[in-house]
Amino acid sequence: MKDTSHHDEKIAKMIFASVYPHYVKKVETKGRTKEELHEVILWLTGFSEEELQAYIRNKATFEEFFNLARLNENANLITGAICGYRVEEITNPLTQKARYLDKLIDELAKGKKMERILRKK
Repeated sequence: MKDTSHHDEKIAKMIFASVYPHYVKKVETKGRTKEELHEVILWLTGFSEEELQAYIRNKATFEEFFNLARLNENANLITGAICGYRVEEITNPLTQKARYLDKLIDELAKGKKMERILRKK
């Protein structure tokens, strides 16, 4: 297991709204839609569309964003490597949640079917 402590504080203080446009660009460049991106974010966090927009508008940090999230009960099924780390092995809860989101967005951009991304049977 790799140590993520050097990333943990950086991720906690990052503003979600500053990263969000990069998420949109990444998925749209690969032929997916902003609506599909929102579906993935809402699935993971349990937020409504209105709550998501408020966190973007209010410039919530990743720490604030994920502290208020109601993580999907199937989030633990998200496995694999992202940024050189296996998401299931990350010990810092906030960093793991942020990497879960990164992993889902990667899967969306790679063209995986939505039911697989959302860990439906």
